[in-house]
Amino acid sequence: MTDTPSSPADLRRIVESRLKARHASEVRFRLYGRLAIIIALTFLAVLVGRVVLQGYTTFIDYQMTLPVYVDPNRVDKTDISGANFDLMIADQTLARLGVVDDDLGSKSSKVMDLISTDMGFQLLKQVQANPGLIGKTITLKAPVRADGALYYKGEIGRAIPETERKLDDEQLGWLDRLRAKGFVSSGFNTGFLTRSDSTEPEQAGVLGAVVGSAMMLLITAVLAVPIGVLAATYLEEFAPRNRWTDIIEVNINNLAAVPSIVYGLLGLAVFINWLQVPRSSPLVGGLVMALMALPTVIIATRSALKAVPPSIREAALGVGASQTQTVFHHVLPLAMPGVLTGAILSLAHALGETAPLLMIGMVSFVPGVPSGFTGASTVLPVQVFIWENASERAFHERTAAAIMVLLVFMILMNMAAILLRRRFERRW
Repeated sequence: MTDTPSSPADLRRIVESRLKARHASEVRFRLYGRLAIIIALTFLAVLVGRVVLQGYTTFIDYQMTLPVYVDPNRVDKTDISGANFDLMIADQTLARLGVVDDDLGSKSSKVMDLISTDMGFQLLKQVQANPGLIGKTITLKAPVRADGALYYKGEIGRAIPETERKLDDEQLGWLDRLRAKGFVSSGFNTGFLTRSDSTEPEQAGVLGAVVGSAMMLLITAVLAVPIGVLAATYLEEFAPRNRWTDIIEVNINNLAAVPSIVYGLLGLAVFINWLQVPRSSPLVGGLVMALMALPTVIIATRSALKAVPPSIREAALGVGASQTQTVFHHVLPLAMPGVLTGAILSLAHALGETAPLLMIGMVSFVPGVPSGFTGASTVLPVQVFIWENASERAFHERTAAAIMVLLVFMILMNMAAILLRRRFERRW
């Protein structure tokens, strides 16, 4: 038996103590909630800050501009491609620095470590296109070699022992003199956004990966969204409630929780090995991502349809509309904010997936922009994976920069989902 208060004062004291305990628990709960938010924001700030700090230097570009004399003694008009244009540029750069090469050509080799091979390719192409340039001076502009750019950015310095860096003190001195003479300039690295992957870090960009991601997402959206919306509409509005539909609903919910790499294995077995879809193409990537996004689209669409008040259906049926007219003319349009939100978020999830794409061969090196939906391609998450595993130090900052580009895509897609929801939202 519970003790009964002996007087009104005792009752008041009991009530006040219970109210005090209740208020204290509410204060603790609010404190725990704010603490959880602070911890989450702290982790987010550390993650984004680490990525930005490591990757922002990628967008600082150091370009080397050199006048190059196309020496007729070193270029054969009958075999222009046989000339070593990189060595020609290196020798003339040594002369401008006032350095005399030795008999083994070691100085020229060291200068070539500072000048991007893109400059030699530019010279070759121009002379091939116009042999009349032989005997003339051409001004060429190309990025500084990756390690030289790291030196200009302060990530490589003389304080580091020579045995632990690729450039020795003499090469660092040459870089300082080239910059002092006005041959090196800095600016925004637009090439990172307009070039595709390359074996040379200073020439590598994300254009091919961005185009590949866009093509893959287009196929994913064309397949997953219509099929997912129609399947969800049938299950929610037309399908009879029996054991079979219950089994289908359970399996759809389970498929949404299947690890993504399983979809990669399924795509490898079905689309590549059986249907012979080209490996490492936006088509096979879009098919695999569509399978992965389909359960999410169905679940989101069903939730949006359930949120439409039953009175809408009753009113439409009451004025003589058929069930099909009720669903497609009234219910589905009103559920469209939730449908679009679920579809965009599922596509954003597909954009960030890597594991299933590795299983279907999209980890291969692709130096150009995809030629079509069946051509070889890569995507941003896989590009990040490739660069992070590269041995060149300069690729690591490009890894962080590619993550920044990927995050921008994800933010834009989430913003689109929010704007569409607010644009079509109805309050009941």
